Amino acid sequence: MKQLLQNLKNGKTTVVDVPVPTPRVGQALVRVSASLVSAGTERMVVEFAEKSLVGKARSRPDLVKQVMDKMQREGVLPTLQAAFNRLDQPMPLGYSSAGTIVALGPGMEGFSVGQRVACAGGGYAVHAEYNLVPRNLLTPLPDGVDFDSAAFTTLGAIALHGFRLAEPQLAENVAVIGLGLLGLMTIQMAAAAGCRVFGIDTNLQRVELAHGFSVQAAQRDQAVEAALAFTANRGFDSVIICADTTSNDPVELAGAIARDRAKIVATGAVGLTFPRKVYFEKELSFINSRSYGPGRYDPNYEENGQDYPIGYVRWTEGRNFQAVVEMLAAGKLQVAGLVTHRYPIEQAAKAYKIITGKTKEPFLGVLLTYEGSASEAQSTKITFVTQSMPGTGQVKLGVLGAGLYANATLLPAIKKIKEIERVAISSSGGWHAQHSGQKYGFQYACSDEAQVFADPNVNTVAILTRHDSHAELAVKALQAGKHVFVEKPLALDDEQLSRVVEQLKETQNALLMVGFNRRFAPLAQRLHSALAGRSEPLYMHYRVNAGYIPLNHWTHDPVQGGGRIIGEACHFIDLLTFLSGSLPVSVSARALPDNGKYREDNASMTFTFADGSVGVVDYLANGDKSHPKERVEVFCGGLVVVLDDFRALQVTKDGHRKESKTSQDKGHFNEMQALVSAIRAGVPPIPYDQLIAVTKASFAAVQSIRSQGQNLIIE
Repeated sequence: MKQLLQNLKNGKTTVVDVPVPTPRVGQALVRVSASLVSAGTERMVVEFAEKSLVGKARSRPDLVKQVMDKMQREGVLPTLQAAFNRLDQPMPLGYSSAGTIVALGPGMEGFSVGQRVACAGGGYAVHAEYNLVPRNLLTPLPDGVDFDSAAFTTLGAIALHGFRLAEPQLAENVAVIGLGLLGLMTIQMAAAAGCRVFGIDTNLQRVELAHGFSVQAAQRDQAVEAALAFTANRGFDSVIICADTTSNDPVELAGAIARDRAKIVATGAVGLTFPRKVYFEKELSFINSRSYGPGRYDPNYEENGQDYPIGYVRWTEGRNFQAVVEMLAAGKLQVAGLVTHRYPIEQAAKAYKIITGKTKEPFLGVLLTYEGSASEAQSTKITFVTQSMPGTGQVKLGVLGAGLYANATLLPAIKKIKEIERVAISSSGGWHAQHSGQKYGFQYACSDEAQVFADPNVNTVAILTRHDSHAELAVKALQAGKHVFVEKPLALDDEQLSRVVEQLKETQNALLMVGFNRRFAPLAQRLHSALAGRSEPLYMHYRVNAGYIPLNHWTHDPVQGGGRIIGEACHFIDLLTFLSGSLPVSVSARALPDNGKYREDNASMTFTFADGSVGVVDYLANGDKSHPKERVEVFCGGLVVVLDDFRALQVTKDGHRKESKTSQDKGHFNEMQALVSAIRAGVPPIPYDQLIAVTKASFAAVQSIRSQGQNLIIE
């Protein structure tokens, strides 16, 4: 299928062929008929992408600080590689479309194939022939609403949510500043609600468009006098700012025309430096509207389909979408006359020249259309002409998952290893796989992992998806007779782990490896060698400055991510297991109070090992990210070894200290080399008893935290 993608590194806006997405649980696959180009959000993305590196840095000083902090922690070269890799990731454009459902994933009761729907959401309702959309971002269309009009639904919900925040009453005076698409939809909604509406814009043509909706309006230079006359000098009960400008003029104008104690709502992106005098004297209330309504930016609502009870949240974003299409059906909201440009998806780049002002022509509604271009028979697989054609590589690799981690870390390492033949790469959305497949020289990209499992040319599968799918995909890959590399964690609970272990017992001639890369790091290997020949147990202390991540991050989700101890701290348990050469047998763990900010991610975990060694993992989210992340200290028989963030190793014995320094290397390349060697030799690169014990130890650590430090046996 064809999809529009924006490259943030080189600024190119291109239409590319990508695999048709495959719907997962709670998703519908929609064949798109029309999508609306956003002159606000999308224009800003494109303009940012087109800036030079210096221009990007000047416009986003917050990101520059993050880069500088990372550079301080990890060094210049790894930081620059990570930054350029992130910029090189394609971004799908678009967030408002309409079309017909052609396939449904599980859990989509209430929807049906062939149903006409409006689609919403960045990353979902994108400019592509097919959209993969979660249930709460889908709205069934009444028969009288055509696809072109329905493509305005998401923008309409933004206008409607801003209007609701103003809480206007019947017959109140409402002013709308900015009569672009958002403003022209807002004035229609306000009029339909029984308000007396007045529009303001700098553009005479848009003022005249407002008159066409039977709404009084004036140009900016006449606005104050005309607005006061409209309200009999009382001022407006509410002012809704729909303008798109960095200027503070809209908020200044809003203050001038508002009545005493009025409400001002900004739905557009405007300057927010307020004139204190008028806002203080009138005691004005100001609200920045947040997109489509309640549910926006809540992954449980948008991704997991958990609706809010109507008795508690009357107008969610989904119910706002429904209200918009009902207004379209009733003729109370008219958008057909707002369309000024229409392009087929193949010519989408022209639309962005218009909205970024390159063509200097006036515009309002810019639609992309897909008439006759989409076909249900289009493939979930695309083939590349690359340097990685069928060859003699011992490892014939299929990759599941093509997200940021894969692109930033593992795929670059894989590309360097000549023994790995890059056959297939898959991602459910399709476009990630297309980009990564082309960039790293895979033979084909697809959106359905079943194609990878069934491919006889693939003998090894690397699972780089989100945590909740690891165990299931590992089992399927083993059942297909493939060797498996699965990124940590191996499983999120005992049940998942048991299924993997049982399948491993049944599978012949297939190896399993978990991505515990740190044990393969060069300095970790040297640390291990420094402990060779010891006659005493070890005391090991591993301090991890993990850094804060927001509570709504998927890693914290117990179902999808499993939490940070299971999801990441397993790395550090594994390194201690590797250093001791014995299995963890018990754990006692405690965590600092979460206080509504953290989620069991400030914890101290003490493990005992079968050989009597003791290992402490202090996993902390409450520190400063500019401080180095990891430090390991090992004490044993008159020997002290310190590993600093995989950049320096100090060995102290008999009063002598020997120090080695290198660029940071956490072992990703070496672990893939180890996988190749293991497949060649037929021996697991990490003993299975260690993989299983480390995974169980992470489960037990979480249980111990929740039981206030109870010492638990790891069985």
